[in-house]
Amino acid sequence: MKTVSRPYQLRLRRLVYSALFLALALVLPFLTGQIPQIGSALSPMHIPVLLCGFVCGWPWGLAVGFIAPLLRHLLFGMPPLITAIAMAFELAAYGAVTGLLYRLLPKRPGYIYVSLVSAMVLGRVVWGCARFVIAGLQDTTFPLSAFWAGAVTSAIPGIICHIVLIPILVLALQRGGVVLNGAAVADPVRARGAVSPDGAL
Repeated sequence: MKTVSRPYQLRLRRLVYSALFLALALVLPFLTGQIPQIGSALSPMHIPVLLCGFVCGWPWGLAVGFIAPLLRHLLFGMPPLITAIAMAFELAAYGAVTGLLYRLLPKRPGYIYVSLVSAMVLGRVVWGCARFVIAGLQDTTFPLSAFWAGAVTSAIPGIICHIVLIPILVLALQRGGVVLNGAAVADPVRARGAVSPDGAL
């Protein structure tokens, strides 16, 4: 009987997990969809993208982050196209930065916060740049006040939610042997509490 190589198993697991995170990014906004103001403030689509970067690595987080808002627009008409395009770049940055920093930094709780906050800051800067470029193409303006309102003021509930929730989930997934980003394990049960480096995609 032919055995499946370990690198192939890891790629397959990353693909399956990424598909799950993509599905969650499509579905979670329905939980707050009846109250758009709450949904916009909590940014539920951001949660699975950030987790995908931590769990699967930066290329997978980038891909899921870029695809999720565009696919959701195509399937459900929300978010609106302009918003979806800007979000695609923003979420791609979230997934890429969390994945890259988590792989490079020590796997300790404090560094999870460093990875998360860095991703949230850079992602919002990328979102602002995307909105600025889109506004220029439409012969409109995107002033600094609009960036501050969209990236910070109206997003405070989501920022707090993500800073509280994401590290807890990442630590739980670490203990469960689910994280494959630089800490892949062959047997999650045996390897709880221990990690072995693996950078293969």
